[in-house]
Amino acid sequence: MSAKTRRQKAAQAAQSDSDVPSPASNGAVKTPKRNKSKSPSPQPEARENVFLFAPNLIGYSRVVLTIASLYYMPLHPRTCSILYSVSCLLDALDGYAARYFNQSTTFGAVLDMVTDRCTTACLLVFLSSAWPRWAIVFQGLICLDMASHYMHMYATLSRGGASQSHKKVDATRSWVLYQYYHSKTVLFICCALNEVFFIGLYLLSFSSPTLSPSLLQPTEQPASAQPGNPAHPAPSSLFASPWSAGALEMARANKLDSFWPWAITAVSAPVMAFKQFVNVVQLVNASQWMAEGDLASRREARNGKKR
Repeated sequence: MSAKTRRQKAAQAAQSDSDVPSPASNGAVKTPKRNKSKSPSPQPEARENVFLFAPNLIGYSRVVLTIASLYYMPLHPRTCSILYSVSCLLDALDGYAARYFNQSTTFGAVLDMVTDRCTTACLLVFLSSAWPRWAIVFQGLICLDMASHYMHMYATLSRGGASQSHKKVDATRSWVLYQYYHSKTVLFICCALNEVFFIGLYLLSFSSPTLSPSLLQPTEQPASAQPGNPAHPAPSSLFASPWSAGALEMARANKLDSFWPWAITAVSAPVMAFKQFVNVVQLVNASQWMAEGDLASRREARNGKKR
């Protein structure tokens, strides 16, 4: 046997001896240790405060601006119109913030809808007092707006589920409502110009003798200081100083140019009419949807009794 062959056999024997477990190890074969990385301990989930979400904070600011506009509404048309318009414009910003920060909530949707309905209703109440002859029209618009949105929201929650948004309307149920809610551009234009129309009427109550003949009354004649009556008395009869901010605002109010109020009212009138048509469609559709649910519940109850 050559020396090379003897060396190979000796090496194989040494290798087999190293694989045999020693008595101290109780027959266990040692395996190399592996470095196991420790998994990080789970962090506690941060608790979110829905009331402090960005879109809801914008909603609160809308409420504050609305209250401020109502405070200035009887005597300060310019200040009221600016505050009211900013509040309406923020209506589009809160939806964008909800999508940007991924903070869409049911509370935010309800807050937005309630703010819209209450804001418009308060302005229509003022118009009812400014033009008592047309009060029934403005009161009817308030009822239609409230009833339409309430029934639509209730039908969506009861038939579509608690997590269903009132803006998610199936085209098979109503093509008009689908187009109205599906396009953010259409929704914004309709809502914005609807408010612009009523703001224009509000400014016309201070500036148009055609609609408010009492504006032509001489200032020497006594006039009512009732909020909503555009025939305001002389500033000196309401304010101690005729040069105070309130007196000057009243003087400017009675000198408003009616051109721009007439222009924005005429331009926005068709959109306002379409918005009221959508409210009627929404009211009828919600009523039919809830009636279908009632019939389905009655059928299930009858079938349960038969069984």
